[in-house]
Order: sequence, then structure tokens, then C-alpha cells
Amino acid sequence: MKKDVIIIGGGAAGLTAAIYASRANLNPVVLAGPLPGGLLTQTSDVENFPGFPDAVNGYELMFKFQQQAEKFGAKIINETVQSVKLTEGGPHELVLGNGETAECRALIIATGSTPRWLGLPSEEKFLNKGVSACATCDGAFYRNVPVVVVGGGDSAMEEATFLTHFASVVHLVHRRNAFRASKIMAERVKANPKIKIHWNSAVVEIFGNTDVDGVEIRDVVTGEQTRIPCKGYFAALGHIPNTGLFKGQLAMNEAGYIELKGASSCTSMAGVFCAGDCADHVYRQAITAAGMGARAAIDAERWLAE
Repeated sequence: MKKDVIIIGGGAAGLTAAIYASRANLNPVVLAGPLPGGLLTQTSDVENFPGFPDAVNGYELMFKFQQQAEKFGAKIINETVQSVKLTEGGPHELVLGNGETAECRALIIATGSTPRWLGLPSEEKFLNKGVSACATCDGAFYRNVPVVVVGGGDSAMEEATFLTHFASVVHLVHRRNAFRASKIMAERVKANPKIKIHWNSAVVEIFGNTDVDGVEIRDVVTGEQTRIPCKGYFAALGHIPNTGLFKGQLAMNEAGYIELKGASSCTSMAGVFCAGDCADHVYRQAITAAGMGARAAIDAERWLAE
């Protein structure tokens, strides 16, 4: 398979790039991977995507993205990428999970990121039933009820502070006796009367019937276990960018996010563009990912024209 444009990733960024590239008659192929639609398909109601005042199911929203891309001629293939060989200015060679090879002049990377979890079976059991990794996405669902946030870095400080706008109380659970977060953010959390900090504590279980009713924490010093009633559990342990395929070939920051040039989608290699959460560690929203996808497709179109 030889194409002008191949897009790796079928989430908001990848599918928006596909819409724009298709309308530019570039006939892109989207390698959507094992989870077509990306992380948003694991979200129940999405209330903050423009155009849907009554909320929309995450899977339904991504299905509409895909339908729109296919309407203009994009080809969606639910296949993974096993390896990539990037060449300055192209062509770029991809080996797919099924063993087939693909080649493209311009490559758009929209592989997203994966939230870090503690690894508890109950996190998976209650996912979207009280368990979340995004306060900005889901915080408004927890008005006037207690919630728990797990973590001690800047992400945890941001999530806990944001949730105080909705929750009756925010229990912040951290396994050490000091935060890793920047001093100013940590002090802001400590000064907030709606945040109760549980030092030297680890979550050992999330309990409930159909959805979350609380968490059980263990004091790592004394071993004592305590139950905290809550309706929401937020893992704020950071994200892992899905960029392993490109290590050693593209410039990345220390955390593995692909670095972009200025306000563009251009990576360190000509002919390779990037969009969404594999480059964005700040906003991580469907709407910002979609905007980055549009930018990547426009950049790729102009680069190909040149």
C-alpha cells in the first residue's frame, strides 16, 4: 500500500485530520488501531464538546467523526502499526500488525496517550461508573458529593483544585508525606478548605455495587486501613504518550511527548506531522485534539504541494 498521507490513530485528532485531508483530495488511510475512536469511546456522556448541548455518548461522537471522514473518502483500517522507518522528506515505511507493509509521503501521528492507573481490578470494574482519569471531562458529574483524587504531582494538584468547584469535599490520597508537585501548586491545595489530604496512604480497593460508593486506603506507615465514602475516584497519576514507535527517530521531551515546531504540527523530521495527546500534555481534550488534527492535515497538504 502506497499513499500520499497515512494517519496513525483513530481518535479525535486522527479522524479530524482524516476529514481535512479527505476534503483536500489526499485520500488518506487511517490506521485506527485496536480501539477505534480512541479513549473517548470509553467515556459515557460528553458534555463539553461544542454542538451537543444535551451531551453525547463518547462512542457515538467518535462514530460520527468516522462517518464524516469516510463520507469524504478516507479509508479506515482497524490495524496496529508494528514498526516505523522514517526518512527525511519521505517516503516513510510502516509495518502493520498483520505483517503487511505501507508507504506514505506524509505521515500524521495521532497515537494519543494512556492514563496511568494504580492497576487495581476495581479501577477497570468501575471505569465510567465513578472511576475517571480526567477531572476536566467528568468533574461536573460529581456536584455536591465527595470524591477521591490519587496522586502527588502537578496533575493531582490541578485535578483536586478543579474538583472543588463541584464536589462537597475532595479527598487527596498520596503515598508519601510530601508532594512532588511544584511548591506554588502544593501550597494552593494545602490552603483549600475543601481538600482533605491523606498523607502516607495508598488506595487498596474501590468498592460499590453498580457504581463507586467509596475507597479503602491503607496507611503505609502503620498499616491501618480506612474507608472513605465517595462517589467519584480520579486517578491523577499522569499520562504515558503512545510514542514508543518513534523513539530515536523524532525529537521528544523527557516524558516522551513528541516536540512540535512553533505553532505548527511539524515534527523534527520533514514530512512527519503530529496531533493530539501524543504531543499535548497540557490540555488533553477532544476539542483541542481535533483542532490539532485539522492543523496537521493542513500542514501536510501544504507540505505535499510544495
